[in-house]
Amino acid sequence: MGRTLGLAKKSHGNKQIPQIKRSSKTSRTAPSRLDRTASNKVFLSKAIIRPIAIALHCSVKELEMLSRRLPHGLQRAMAKHPMQAYGVLRREFLAFRKSTRTRYNSEHNGNGFIAEETSGFSERKFKLIDLFSGAGGFTQGFVETGRFESVFANDFNSYAAKTYNANYGDHCVHGDINDLLSSKTMRFPKADIVIGGPPCQGFSLLNKQRAIDPRKELWQAFMDVVERVAPTVFVMENVPELLSSLEFLKIRERAESLGYMTVSGILNAADFGVPQRRKRAMIIASRNGFPRMPEPTHCDPQKRQGLFRQGMLPWETVGRAVCDLEEPCGIDIMVGQVPPPMDLHFGRTPTKESLARYRCIPEGGNRFDLQKKRPDITPACWIRKKSGGTDLFGRLWWDRPAFTIRTEFFKPEKGRYLHPRQNRPITHREAARLQSFPDNFKFLGTKIEVARQIGNAVPPLLAKKVAEAVIAHMASTQQQPSLEAV
Repeated sequence: MGRTLGLAKKSHGNKQIPQIKRSSKTSRTAPSRLDRTASNKVFLSKAIIRPIAIALHCSVKELEMLSRRLPHGLQRAMAKHPMQAYGVLRREFLAFRKSTRTRYNSEHNGNGFIAEETSGFSERKFKLIDLFSGAGGFTQGFVETGRFESVFANDFNSYAAKTYNANYGDHCVHGDINDLLSSKTMRFPKADIVIGGPPCQGFSLLNKQRAIDPRKELWQAFMDVVERVAPTVFVMENVPELLSSLEFLKIRERAESLGYMTVSGILNAADFGVPQRRKRAMIIASRNGFPRMPEPTHCDPQKRQGLFRQGMLPWETVGRAVCDLEEPCGIDIMVGQVPPPMDLHFGRTPTKESLARYRCIPEGGNRFDLQKKRPDITPACWIRKKSGGTDLFGRLWWDRPAFTIRTEFFKPEKGRYLHPRQNRPITHREAARLQSFPDNFKFLGTKIEVARQIGNAVPPLLAKKVAEAVIAHMASTQQQPSLEAV
């Protein structure tokens, strides 16, 4: 699509002439389609404009900051649906303009001028602490905005801590968070934001012992760190069940006692460009007024009428996420042994019976298809259980998002993890992509440990949208990044 420089209105006499400048990589038919309805002029590449050509308002935005706001998949949508993609582009630009209080200086140079942005909102990076960090999916989303840098992280899993350090620097401490809090020598660095997801197993409906699970109380350690560090903002992530629990009321009460105003909600990762339907509870709290939850950028094209007219894109799909991958490598390939993306794209060697079972499952099918076609090779426990478990031994759809990717995605008997078109479970690389991890993200550990890191992570694209909402809030309150650490 090219990079967007800005939007501007142009008029000729009493008549508005909406125009769009075409990038070299866009269709020649796109400008004419846009001209009929566009009310702004969009520059998709750098340009020097004559002052006489500008009427009304001309806003020029810094390229990298604006491009980071654009929804995932917009470039692809521009080629097929330029009118709809333009609506998304314009909406994001207006949100960007509203979130930054800027003034513009004009420097005349001969035939034209160059507009330059100067902003009261500092470009220094905000310092971030990630608790219960896992591999760093939450951090990845914040870092991808270009406005945050990690200064401290902690996780109980040693492999996850090693993965985090391989990607963000050697400051993820492996160990129990309560031990760090009780240590007399431990000093947490100063930070602008604390993020994290205390272990969700204590709240998950999959946990039959959740009422007495001690992991439900780890939110207290998270809030203890918040109290010590006193960040401007904190973000806590967990399973949706958290918001209907007694613990949520305690979290909110503790936050308010520390001077934070909180908002909460359940976000579906698919609504933010992740090729996966994964619902997560999100709590965002700020010392400077009520923050806002991020606005969805995508939605289910089968259920929502007027999808593009509302400035939204269709959900990303499994097919688009994995279609460029070659056949999986051999089972003997170790993590990191070959370059990405093939480094995690290793297969398994199924038994003849397993392969026969795979062949019975159509796209979108599940264990009930196996029972209908081959009851002789269907596990007896599945035959006895005639209801529930519609995702067990399920095959993904090519043209839909995946369902929640958990830690044992390489075992099709654990969920809907069969490849849409091949008779095998999805690979680690495919699972990482369905979680929206970039291919250059480094995972360390055994295959089982890497699978655990992938399945436990916050999808980076979802985290990025949360980060952008935090940036907008900080900009609206003119919060400046920390200059010191303790």
